[in-house]
Amino acid sequence: MELLKKEFPEISYFHLPSYNITYAKKANSFKLKLIKDSPHLLKTIKREKKVIESLVASENISGIISDNRFGVRHTDIPSVFVTHQLRVLSGTTTWLSSKLHQKIISKFDECWVPDHIGTKNLSGDLGHIEGYQSSLKYLGPLSRFEKQDLPITYQLLVILSGPEPQRTFLEEKLLEQLPLFKGSICFVKGIVEDQQTITQSGNITIYNFMTSAELEQSLNESELVLSRSGYTSIMDYAKLEKKVFLIPTPGQFEQEYLAQKLKSENIAPSCKQKDFNLEMLSEISQYSGFESMEYNINYKKLFGLFEGK
Repeated sequence: MELLKKEFPEISYFHLPSYNITYAKKANSFKLKLIKDSPHLLKTIKREKKVIESLVASENISGIISDNRFGVRHTDIPSVFVTHQLRVLSGTTTWLSSKLHQKIISKFDECWVPDHIGTKNLSGDLGHIEGYQSSLKYLGPLSRFEKQDLPITYQLLVILSGPEPQRTFLEEKLLEQLPLFKGSICFVKGIVEDQQTITQSGNITIYNFMTSAELEQSLNESELVLSRSGYTSIMDYAKLEKKVFLIPTPGQFEQEYLAQKLKSENIAPSCKQKDFNLEMLSEISQYSGFESMEYNINYKKLFGLFEGK
């Protein structure tokens, strides 16, 4: 929310109860922690439903778009669920987690999937299920960025994101190795604070966070990118046609799948966090990088769902 307030200061904001999702220190503890956190998750969904009921009563709301918030919907207001995960990977329990997620999606009027509808797509098995019955609309990949032809300032842009403690683990690992990198580096920690800080350490310029405009410029000015394999990031890289090295968050099945998918398609190399070493960055030259594909969507028709009778 703090980042969004910096990006859109003129918009009203309302707090929703937080899921407070964190990830286990060890990847193989992911499922156990998820089961342990389930009662809190269910309570949060009930609480956010009450918040939405209050907002619908007090604000002039004609439509709801929920970005993976399970309880952000209302029976009297057209409600849309946005996700690229029609199938939720969880190892041996993928069938169960997928069915539960699909049941939640079915409670919404429509489900919008930010991806291409055809076989050449970014989300793969996550966002495409043969025979799936629901009111699906594919939007094409979404990105806040635009590709610009700018001179290269950085040979490597590092973008960290995601939940703790894994974000910090990767930061420490990278800052230990990157001083040996041949070239200039821009390192974005992904920690949103009241004030932006910029420090210089040898060949590395370190930001605590960047605004959208700053990140867009840095991406366009960078030769290579090193980041997590989150889906939002992947959509951005596709739009900007970047060459990337991906390190999925340990234990996050979705990111591990996406990294493996892009590697098998010869788009971007990847490795497990524990295995990363600086020499691996040279593998990027052997991969094609991302390619942007046009996707036309009629937004007037799409948002027609929210028009009053």
